[in-house]
Amino acid sequence: MTAPADGSLRRFSLAIDAMGGDRAPDCVLDGLELAAERHPQAQFLLLGDETRLREALARRPRAAKICVVRHAPDTISGDMKPTQALRQGRKSSMRLAIDAVACGEAAGVVSAGNTGALMALAKIVIKTMPEISRPALAAIAPSMRGDVVMLDLGANVQCDARNLVEFAIMGDAFARAVLGLPSPTIGLLNVGSEELKGDDRVREAADVLRDSHAGLNFHGFVEGHDISAGTVDVVVTDGFTGNVALKTGEGVYKLMRDLLKQVFTSTIPARMGYLLARPALERLREWMDPRRYNGAILLGLNGVVVKSHGGTDATGFAHAVDVAMDMVTHGFTQTIRESLSRLAATPATATPAPASPTIAAQQD
Repeated sequence: MTAPADGSLRRFSLAIDAMGGDRAPDCVLDGLELAAERHPQAQFLLLGDETRLREALARRPRAAKICVVRHAPDTISGDMKPTQALRQGRKSSMRLAIDAVACGEAAGVVSAGNTGALMALAKIVIKTMPEISRPALAAIAPSMRGDVVMLDLGANVQCDARNLVEFAIMGDAFARAVLGLPSPTIGLLNVGSEELKGDDRVREAADVLRDSHAGLNFHGFVEGHDISAGTVDVVVTDGFTGNVALKTGEGVYKLMRDLLKQVFTSTIPARMGYLLARPALERLREWMDPRRYNGAILLGLNGVVVKSHGGTDATGFAHAVDVAMDMVTHGFTQTIRESLSRLAATPATATPAPASPTIAAQQD
C-alpha cells in the first residue's frame, strides 16, 4: 500500500514505530499480522527502514494490506538517553511516528522502543493537554475480580493532590474505553482505608474526588492487597509508589511460576499430579500471561501513546495495538477533556507541586 498520489493527508488509525524493540522489525510485523485479523478496517502508518519493511511485509500479507510504509533512516537505541533522543533522533522511526500524531495524521502511536525516549518525545512533541498538569503512565493488571487499571506507574515520582485527582479522572476514562466498564470504581492507594490515614495530599485528593462528578464511584482509600483483590477498578497513586507496586506484583508472579515448576518436577508423584492438574494450570497460565497486559499508556497527551514491552513477542505487541485501537475507537482523548471540564467546577485544594524528576529524566 502506498501513499495517495495527490499528496493529500490520509488519516491513519495508528503510527507504528517498526524499529523499536528487542526483535524489531520482525516481532512488530508479526504482531501487526495478528492485529490485522482483529482490525481489518484499520490503517497503520509503518515507520522504519523501508527496504527491510517491504521485504518483511511480502511474507505477511494481512499486515501488508493495512500498512503504509514510510522510510525512517535512523533508530533510537535502547540505551540512548532522553536528551540525546530529543537532539539526535529527529529522523528516527520513533520520532517520525510521534510527529504523525502531533500533526494529526495518525490518532495514536505504538512503540516497543526506549521508554524514556518515548516519554520525553511524546511530552515535547505531542504535548500535554492544557487541562492536565502532568501526564501519567497507566497499565492493566489482573485481579480476583477482573482487570484493574493502575496509574501512575513511574512518570511522576512526586505528585500533589491535584495531580492525583487528574490521574483518577484519566484512569476512569481509560477503564471505560479499554475495559468497557460503564461505571468504574476508583480508589486512592494509601497505608490504610480509614479517612484519617495518609499524608495531606492524599486526603486532599480524596476530598476533591468525593465532591466531584466522580464522587459516586469514588470508593475511598485502598491498600496494597486491594489491588490483587480487585476492590476497585482504578487504583490511583504517585509514580514512585505505583512503580514499586507494579514491580513487586511482577516479582510475585515470577516467584509463583518458578515455585510451581519446582513443586511439579520435584518427585515422580508430583509429576503425575501435574498431568492431572495440567488443564487447570494451563487456564491459570493464560489468565496470568503477561502478554495479555502488555501495553502501558501515557495518559494526558493530545493523542494516544502506547508503550509495548521491548522484549514482548507477536502476541504481546498485538495486544498493545488492541489497547491503542480501543482508545482511538472510543474517543479516549475527548472523553478525558469532557471529564476535566466537569471537574473544573471543583476548586483545587492544593497548589501545584514544583517540577519533580520523572523516570525518563532519571535515565539521563
